[in-house]
Amino acid sequence: MKNYSTDKIRNISIIGHSGSGKTALTESMLFATGAVQRMGRVEDGTTTSDFDADEILKQISINASLAPIEWNQNKLNFIDTPGYFDFIGEVISSMRVTESALVTMCAVSGVEVGTEKVWALSEKSSMPKFLFINKMDRENANFEKALSQARDQFGQQVVPVQLPIGSEDNFSGVVDLLSMKALVAKDEGTYSSEEIPADLADQAEQYREQIIELAAETDDELTMKYLEGEELTEDEIHAALRKAVQSGHLIPVLCGSATKNIGVKQLMDFLVFAAPAPADAVKAVDKEGNEKELPAGADQPFRALVFKTMADPYVGKISFFRVYTGKLNSDSQVVNLNKENPERVAQISLFRGKNQIPVKEVVAGDIAAVAKLQDTSTGDTLCVKENEYFLPDIKFPVPMTSFAVEPKSKNDEEKVGAGLSKFLEEDPTFRVERNPETKQTLIYGMGDTHLEIIVSRLSKKYGVDVDLNKPKIPYKETIRGSTKVEGKHKKQSGGRGQFGHVWIEFEPLPRGEEFEFVDKIFGGAVPRNYIPAVEKGLVEAMEEGVLAGYPAVDIRATLYDGSYHNVDSSEMAFKIAASLAYKKGMTEANPVMLEPIVNVEINVPESFMGDIMGDLNSRRGKIMGMDPQDDGSQTVRAQVPLAEMYKYPVDLRSMTQGRGEFTMEFSHYEEVPPNIAEKVIQESKKENEQ
Repeated sequence: MKNYSTDKIRNISIIGHSGSGKTALTESMLFATGAVQRMGRVEDGTTTSDFDADEILKQISINASLAPIEWNQNKLNFIDTPGYFDFIGEVISSMRVTESALVTMCAVSGVEVGTEKVWALSEKSSMPKFLFINKMDRENANFEKALSQARDQFGQQVVPVQLPIGSEDNFSGVVDLLSMKALVAKDEGTYSSEEIPADLADQAEQYREQIIELAAETDDELTMKYLEGEELTEDEIHAALRKAVQSGHLIPVLCGSATKNIGVKQLMDFLVFAAPAPADAVKAVDKEGNEKELPAGADQPFRALVFKTMADPYVGKISFFRVYTGKLNSDSQVVNLNKENPERVAQISLFRGKNQIPVKEVVAGDIAAVAKLQDTSTGDTLCVKENEYFLPDIKFPVPMTSFAVEPKSKNDEEKVGAGLSKFLEEDPTFRVERNPETKQTLIYGMGDTHLEIIVSRLSKKYGVDVDLNKPKIPYKETIRGSTKVEGKHKKQSGGRGQFGHVWIEFEPLPRGEEFEFVDKIFGGAVPRNYIPAVEKGLVEAMEEGVLAGYPAVDIRATLYDGSYHNVDSSEMAFKIAASLAYKKGMTEANPVMLEPIVNVEINVPESFMGDIMGDLNSRRGKIMGMDPQDDGSQTVRAQVPLAEMYKYPVDLRSMTQGRGEFTMEFSHYEEVPPNIAEKVIQESKKENEQ
């Protein structure tokens, strides 16, 4: 692949609902440009961009995959992204380093949930969008219906620049509304330019007029010329259209069939024409967070953002980066600004799927990869030494689906830890946490499928099989009443005996105070050197409550009396005496169970509010407030017991058809209602008996 200057580069994320044909379209463009000699199929597991074993098995994209293509003296860096919600992190990181979004939509299904979600993401990034209505050759394909849905959902700035010629088995080409010619597909990817079919002529004129009207609105002079009835020249129309697309004032709609390779070349032609080249300036921030705009030419100091990390079993860690300023040569040295460490850059490569294309240099605006950077991870800025400005990092969603992971073989615990740490490097939407209270290793992901893939890769890459179990709830125990109890440990059986004797008062503390030990011994009833042992004995005993064996908290223990023996007393004897007092005191002071309560924020379209509120009530949730959002959705704030939130990600998707999103974080502990506490206690007893 030859070198391209920044103005000849187009970076485009291919996004859309799962099954809308993103991978097939990528494959079709690779084939149309001669980058691959044979067009692969998703069903056969032979596509360039879906090369991972799990992608082939499940027939879905899991990873964002690069597909650089040379077309009409330009380089198009396509990134084929997953459509499945569990892998939204791959979509977010890809959109961070591209200037345009190519949204695929099925001509049969029309606007789907995934279409809405990725559209909203591209709106947040204010990036130009191109809508490709795919699968025009399928049974029940309906361009007008799909277009109407898109315009209703996303606005009247969604306007076709192409019309399909026929549909289903009769789909044979497209009408180009700029040249006003019919491009009919012939053998071997060629097209003949013909007059527009009579049944499409009126429609073509109508949509062309809409294009000209929207394009003219981007320029005051053109607007006046248009309103006065003057004809705009082709050059004026093209320049205004390009400006309208790049500003988001117009969202062009194209159509075709990826599997039949119809409309694909015309799509690439239009992307070269209308998609923006990398910007002339980039935003960066210093250590204090102050923004600065920097020139982005190839003659500037090198600066790049790492947007993806991949672990290759043969090569090791591969870091994918987008160059924003300057250029980078193979066999050079850079600095990782985030880690403040130098990094040695060996061979730079372009990736097309899993295939590497070695290059000597990569310039501003381009995307490439390098292997074996030691301390670099996703979101880091690479630059030359004298550079001080960071590129803004990538904001990933917080994973909320959790499972406890347990190796099937006890001998594999270290392997599990090593494997999971590797996945953490690759996937910013994956999280691992060791819960010291439940003694479980918890893994967090964006959904069940996300975590199933992690487990599958753990087995394939590291030979470790694990079970995914329901996370245990870290209940606690406390007391509601006060009591004064005696703890006495006396043992005499030949030789030196054991003697420890204490009187302790137990009282409840305010929630979250944990434990307070008060020494009120007077007159040496318990010698000073044994009092720390009493406290230690209580602290150790409180690791297990008397109801279900959960840790006890929020208790004040006041040591106010006791006795000792000159010979038989010891620290151990007083520790045991304290633990005996604790067990007796907890039992007498009205013990109760506590459960963790989480703050939950749920964002859903207005139409689902009734279902959400009813569901939260069924989960013992307390509604704390509701906030309307600019996009017409509502954010519900609630406090819910953690025990009621297991499987909530799945339930929320089901209730909202995939449109709902939520976050949660720990808030506080509250008393468990008696009927539920009884169930928890019984379950704990059963578990201990096993």
